[in-house]
Amino acid sequence: EMNIKIIKCLEDNYSYLIIDEKNNSACVVDPSESKPIENFIKENKIELKFILNTHHHYDHTGGNKALKIKYKAKVIGFEGDKDRIPEIDICLEDKEIWKNENFEAKIIHIPGHTSGHICFYFSKDKIAFTGDTLFVGRTGRTISPNASTKDLYHSVYDKILSLHGNTLIYPGHDYGEKPTISIKENIKISPLLQAKSEKDFIERMAAYEANR
Repeated sequence: EMNIKIIKCLEDNYSYLIIDEKNNSACVVDPSESKPIENFIKENKIELKFILNTHHHYDHTGGNKALKIKYKAKVIGFEGDKDRIPEIDICLEDKEIWKNENFEAKIIHIPGHTSGHICFYFSKDKIAFTGDTLFVGRTGRTISPNASTKDLYHSVYDKILSLHGNTLIYPGHDYGEKPTISIKENIKISPLLQAKSEKDFIERMAAYEANR
């Protein structure tokens, strides 16, 4: 059983500690900043072993360096992001399985918000860390230089939405009515997840951006 602690960072970022209760070790997903994570680790006497990055944006990697130095934790990221995330120790590719002692996650390359974005999918527990690709109630934005709405459509519709409907998504920001949601429930509440085609999705995204 995965024990996931949500740690609010910066203004509205979610960082996550996945705690392995058998040996009280943990990995952190997308550490925006190091202090709130260090405080939790200290209070709960946890050993931090790994840092998992979904993508290179600073509000998801800002804590990498300090945590890596302090805990000698290994940074794990996407092969295509190794030039953008200088701290990466272990590069993983699409469809590769990352394992530690008690957990394993499949790497799913989900470009769109950024070209090097990945999802960590823990299939046994039906849990997906979707970073800034999919939030509660909507998809991510495609406004940065290497973003693509077309890529985002295929990442969301062909990859994430094809996972089991009961899969819980843990997104990179607190943008929804609750912190986490199942895929099937998310489709029900989000017009951006109800597009009939790529063209329909691109139009819905354009309308969404225009009305922000």
